Amino acid sequence: MNTSVAMQFKRSETVAALAIGCVALLVLGLQPALLGALVDQHRISMEGVGIVAMGEIFSLGVGTILAEKYLPLHRLRTVAVVASLLLIAIDLLTLTAHGDLACVAWRVLAGLLEAGLFWIVTMIIVRSPQPDRLAGVFLTLQTCVQAAAALLLAKVSVASLGWGQPFVLLAVVCVLPLLIASRLPARLGEHTEAIHPSVVSWTGFFALLVPFLHMSAVGALWAYLEPVVNEAGVGISIDALASLVLVMQVIGGGAASLTVRRGKVSQALMVSALAFAAVGIVMYRLPAHSTVAFAVSCAVFGFLWLFQMPFHIRLAFDIDPRGRIAMLVPPAQLVGTGFGPLVTSFTVHGNEVGHVPLLVAGFATCVVVAVALVKLGVLTRHKAGGALSGGGDVG
Repeated sequence: MNTSVAMQFKRSETVAALAIGCVALLVLGLQPALLGALVDQHRISMEGVGIVAMGEIFSLGVGTILAEKYLPLHRLRTVAVVASLLLIAIDLLTLTAHGDLACVAWRVLAGLLEAGLFWIVTMIIVRSPQPDRLAGVFLTLQTCVQAAAALLLAKVSVASLGWGQPFVLLAVVCVLPLLIASRLPARLGEHTEAIHPSVVSWTGFFALLVPFLHMSAVGALWAYLEPVVNEAGVGISIDALASLVLVMQVIGGGAASLTVRRGKVSQALMVSALAFAAVGIVMYRLPAHSTVAFAVSCAVFGFLWLFQMPFHIRLAFDIDPRGRIAMLVPPAQLVGTGFGPLVTSFTVHGNEVGHVPLLVAGFATCVVVAVALVKLGVLTRHKAGGALSGGGDVG
């Protein structure tokens, strides 16, 4: 895959950027513990849990777009240091917040600062010679980091850090970017028209819908997995199922890293999206107490979660080698992660969540439609004599 924005980075620069990206997204893996701590201490209401969670995720996604537009590419190290210092302060200040509104305000600010750190790794990924493969490596790495952090929280005594231990851990981890900021590239050039983010066409718009809809499906099922498990009467704990999903995420991310540069990107996306839709339908139609079948469905869900994501980057570069659309893929993924649970919450009444897997299947089916529209758009432009210079194979 040839891209017109590729740069050569030292290994230490790439590793530093990936590590900072893992810090930026650590909150996604710790949100259940973070929000649970706030609820247990009556800092937020049960109704406010979703608002706090979605506020931080949405601000992370939108903040990444704003960061690309306004943050200087020749000040990566400064951005890392300033964002980390402010994020440490806000993570600790969250411990003093009382009420849904106050917690939302602090976590929205946290999301914007996390976006500044995530922007750094995004800029490195989209400018690397193999952005799709590096994206797969990053997704797998950040999943492992989230798992390690969650395991650490489970092992650390609450008495040693108090009820706010998840936020203390988050603040401690945010020291890492301060220590490795000097390893980042000194500059990445300037913002130019060649790489300025733009949807540029309906084809580009549908290409962004693919990651948005995929992560909407993921977010909807992940957010409601515990109540869905309870309603299904599955004879296995939610912790065991979550661990299974996590293991399969790592396997899926690894598989994507090895295969993302082979074969047809549209076929890979369509097949994986259809498989995701099948997972939702199977979960919906399973009779009660179908433990093995439900566990297998969760395993497939975990695999598809990370397997599809590197292909989002490749699809974006295949239709726009200048990287304008690729820069918007990570924000689209993040906003989709928040959009899915938000839409699902409007359909849930009381404890009735049996329909959630069917809604997930609907999101996944829409991914298939979006990929088909991207392919149709590319074929139409080729027939009209407007083939994209340097474009890859979307077929």
